[in-house]
Amino acid sequence: MRNPTTTTLGYALFATRWLQAPLYFGLVAAQGVYVYKFFKELWTLILMCVSGHATETYVMLAVLKLVDVVMIANLLIMVIVGGYETFVSRIGLQGHRDQPEWLSHVNSNVLKVKLATAIVGISSVHLLQMFVDVHHTSRHALLWGTVIHMAFIFSAAILAYMSGPMAAHGDRGHAERPQAGPGRTTPPQAERDHGDQRHGKPEQEEPSATPAVPRQPGPDADAEARIRAAGFPARKLLEDFDQQHPRGFDRETAARLGKAEFVAARRNVVLVGPPGTGKTHLAIGFGMRACQAGHRVLFATAAEWAARLSDARAAGRLDAELAALDEYPLLIVDEVGYTPFDAATAGLFFRLVAHRYERASLIVTADRPLGRWDEVFGASAPALADRLAHHADVMRLDGDSYRTRRATSWGD
Repeated sequence: MRNPTTTTLGYALFATRWLQAPLYFGLVAAQGVYVYKFFKELWTLILMCVSGHATETYVMLAVLKLVDVVMIANLLIMVIVGGYETFVSRIGLQGHRDQPEWLSHVNSNVLKVKLATAIVGISSVHLLQMFVDVHHTSRHALLWGTVIHMAFIFSAAILAYMSGPMAAHGDRGHAERPQAGPGRTTPPQAERDHGDQRHGKPEQEEPSATPAVPRQPGPDADAEARIRAAGFPARKLLEDFDQQHPRGFDRETAARLGKAEFVAARRNVVLVGPPGTGKTHLAIGFGMRACQAGHRVLFATAAEWAARLSDARAAGRLDAELAALDEYPLLIVDEVGYTPFDAATAGLFFRLVAHRYERASLIVTADRPLGRWDEVFGASAPALADRLAHHADVMRLDGDSYRTRRATSWGD
């Protein structure tokens, strides 16, 4: 049981993050100053060229000044947007065609590495200016300019090297934490396997033979940590999916979804088909690709999500649980349709889908088309399916059960 005083104090301290908001708006004003400086330098360059007083060295130095201003402006926008998103409040860019790809998985480590890289670029331009104007640059200034530039490169390399283990440690901490956010613990592999045997549920859908999409390079340490923290019941690669098994299989859509760009675009994926056609295999494969692309993912069956949300509602922290799940750009809900839900539980699924609508991605596997979801969710089905399918790729997999076919072949 949480102490109300401690909780109130924590929320009050967390609210102080808004004190940083004016700082970022101050940086917006500084960016305006650089816009003015850019056009002033550009106008001076044009006048010098028109009057015929611009030498080749002068033009080169003037252009480098313009590049320098632009790179500093880029650094500013990275700090403004990324810093505000990381330390103050989420920026609602869902569906915006110009949304930066890196914003969907930005964190303090990513931001520091990007800033260090930008500073090295700016330092490179300054050093190049010295070499271009070498006749008017003292050897002392040239020496120290080179030393400082190398120091920037060395510090950026050290920061990039350290950010890998730090991020991996953070993700590993989430994986080992008893609870994912303030909600229910995602069942470990052993518990999930035990539950599958207890309820007589067949093993996961896992057609595997012919590669469906191009093979990806192996995950790095950060991606590996995210994969472990996702709670996948098994490792299923898209490359191992048997695309010849389902009678209906859209290879182009599978290849496109395998790039995990749908996560950054806040789009959903709905995999529909009879049991044993490979829906879970594809869902895990897409989830692993998302982990490799830098996104945090959380996997659970529909029954497990129902239990998790029900526990949160019973404890009076459903809103906090939904907010905690915002840390995961992709949630996977497996096996929708195996068990119908009562009206209260169906309402919880609607809350989950509505909360993430145009904010984050869902992958849902179901044994029946969206038009028949009233058999599972009752009266909540139309509104739930409408929000889920609005920005979604719906893939239909038709065919006989892979497991049944394999069991028959063994029996023969």
